[in-house]
Formats: sequence, C-alpha cells, structure tokens
Amino acid sequence: MSCVHPTVQTDKGESLRTITVKPTPARIERGRYLANHVAACLDCHSRRDWTRLAGPIKSGTLGAGGEEYGKNYGLPGRIYGRNLTPSALSDWTDGDLLVAITTGVNKQGKPLFPLMPYRNYHQMRLDDAVAIVAYLRTLDPIANDVPTARVPAPIRLGLRLMPHRAVLRTDTTALSGVAYGRYLTQMAGCADCHTRRIMGKLVAKAPFAGGMAVQVTGGVVQSANITPEPETGIGRWTQQDFINRFKAYDPTHFIAPSVGDGFNTVMPWTLYAGMTETDLGAIYDYLRTVPPVKHQVIVFSATNNKQRTKTDRLSNPKSE
Repeated sequence: MSCVHPTVQTDKGESLRTITVKPTPARIERGRYLANHVAACLDCHSRRDWTRLAGPIKSGTLGAGGEEYGKNYGLPGRIYGRNLTPSALSDWTDGDLLVAITTGVNKQGKPLFPLMPYRNYHQMRLDDAVAIVAYLRTLDPIANDVPTARVPAPIRLGLRLMPHRAVLRTDTTALSGVAYGRYLTQMAGCADCHTRRIMGKLVAKAPFAGGMAVQVTGGVVQSANITPEPETGIGRWTQQDFINRFKAYDPTHFIAPSVGDGFNTVMPWTLYAGMTETDLGAIYDYLRTVPPVKHQVIVFSATNNKQRTKTDRLSNPKSE
C-alpha cells in the first residue's frame, strides 16, 4: 500500500516537518509536565505494574513501550505502546515526531491505531507540542524491541481513510477559564476512557458518561461517569472534591498497595496526581459544562464469586 501523506502545518502555514526544536530548560520542563501529568504519554508508553493499585509505572521502563492493548480493552487486534526513548527515536527528526504525535502517521507513512490519541492533539498549541518533543529527547535510552501491532486488514484500510490533518496554533496568549479546561481535558484524553466504546470506537451519544469496560485480573472494571449529573456523575462534587481525589494518589505520600485478584483500576492516578491544582480545577470547570447524563456505572464486576461487585460511588466522594 502507498504511504499516507498527512497535512501538517501551523496556523501560519509553516510545515511541521521542517521544525527543529531548541531544547531550552523551560521547554523541557514544560514537556516533562505535559508528557507525565496531562497528556500522560508515559502512561501508555511504559510498562505498568498491574499487581498494584492503579498500575504504577515499572521502574526502568519509562518511555520504553511494550504495554499491550487488545481484547481486554475491547479493541480489534493487538496494539503496543511504542518505544519513545532516544534508543528507538535516534533516526527520527523533530518534525517526524511532531507529525506522528499530531496526525497519527509515522515516519514511514503508516497510520497509527487511534488508541494513540492524535485526534486530541491535532489542534494543540505549537509550544506544547514542541515541549513534549524536547522532553522525550531527554529520556534515558532503553533498548526494547516492541512487537508490531496486529490489526485486521479491514481496520488497517479504515485507518488509511481517516483524516490525518493537524493545524497547530502559534498563539502564546495564556488560556483561561472554561476554554483552558477544555484544552486540558482534550489533551488528557478524558473522553477517550470515560466514554463507552464499540469495537474500539467511541460512542458519541454520551461523552464522559463512563462505561468503557476493561478486563483486569479478577473481573471487569468500567470507567466512571464524570458528567455533572448529580446522582450518577460528579454533579455533587465541589471543585476541591475533584482536586482532592487526584491528589490522594500523589506518589510523594501514596504507596500503591498490592491488589491480588481484587479490585483494580486502569486510571493512571499516580500520573495525573502531578497536575497542578489550577489545571485540575480548570478541567473540573469544563466538565461542569458538558451535558449531564444519568448513567449508573458498576466500576468493578468480579469474576470470582467470593468477591463483591463494587458500585460506583462517585456522586458522593465524602462517603468513601
């Protein structure tokens, strides 16, 4: 098959392919923050320890890829997080990385499976995109030969027909309010997990209403309803409730316990816990504007009869 040729430019018409990133300390630090705590790139592109609550990243695997996503996530085929360390990207230009991140097309012209949320990044601010690239260049090089994705032929054809276009914004004016929260929510991919999927495709009728199912050891976990519906969503949460839920998993004081074959979650709490309270508050403010959907979610259904089903109690965080 022929290569996919994405449209990639800034809102001023500059091609992303020609950009060379200058790795200033401030830019690297911004990229570190975004890659670890907002876009959470290192969540999918590292190995996670599923024997412990929330699957913290395994030591020595940061950015090295190899995590498998397949039928357990309701996806067709087997997809693997790629190696993003300099060991695997030494022959990628900064432009190659910007194109892959924002359009979902690799340097060989092959489309990436949209588990990689490039559709969330296609209108990212240019400063943020280049900051992530600058940070990835600083990761410890880890040699890790990641398997090739196995995706059925009809799906591969469909991926080629998807739009692969990015227009990155060059405006550096500080965002604020709900607009800023929406930008962060999109970058963090909240809707990607907190919306049901059918054959890997998001069900557009109820965004943020939860119910995406993932098979884990001991049962099935489903994502929570994070719409502002008061009974089954987060409508009764205050902004501080929302912030506190994330900060409870801050690795500076949270040590992930062993879960055995009991309840676990695929939510990368320990990464998102590193977000600033300002950014978490902005996400909360945006989520208050999405349509409320009454949808009770069973967050964990055990396959072992000795275990109990855990009902979602997100509508009353103070009860936990």
